[in-house]
Amino acid sequence: MSDATGKAIGEAPAKKRRRFAAGPWLILSLVIIAVDQFTKLQVTEALALYQRKPVFPFVDLVLLHNTGAAFSFLAGASGWQNWLFMSVAVLVSAGVLWWLVRLPARGKTVLALGLALLLGGAIGNLVDRVIYGYVVDFILVYYGEWSYPAFNVADSAITCGVALVLFDGLVLERRAARPPD
Repeated sequence: MSDATGKAIGEAPAKKRRRFAAGPWLILSLVIIAVDQFTKLQVTEALALYQRKPVFPFVDLVLLHNTGAAFSFLAGASGWQNWLFMSVAVLVSAGVLWWLVRLPARGKTVLALGLALLLGGAIGNLVDRVIYGYVVDFILVYYGEWSYPAFNVADSAITCGVALVLFDGLVLERRAARPPD
């Protein structure tokens, strides 16, 4: 027997097919990876290791090889840290990718943007570690004798991505959960 829709009585309802909403965000991640690798290649070809080239009064290009993590954490270790950081990058990238593809098609733009930036940045630096055993850093921001640790496009994408994910979770989600006035 069947009902008015033609389904057999007692048949489980068909699963609603979700629209794959992550496509544009994955493309953005690929663009971040490409821009990151392109800029690192350009700087590697233009500068010698530790050479500085002024860009603005407070920004220089400088070629550095970072075997550590953020702020050169563990850079002086014997090499085991590269395997640790590659493993962490793979796990984080897999988790972010899983989260990104499971987002709804609408209503999570800030979170999706943050995750896409984070994914692109993590993979961009992972590519360096796999190929070279270190990450190429080249942007140096300074004022007088003070300088911020050198960074790259991937680092910038990770920083912006984390900020957007935190903004989504700490501000936007709280606003959405608040009852209307």
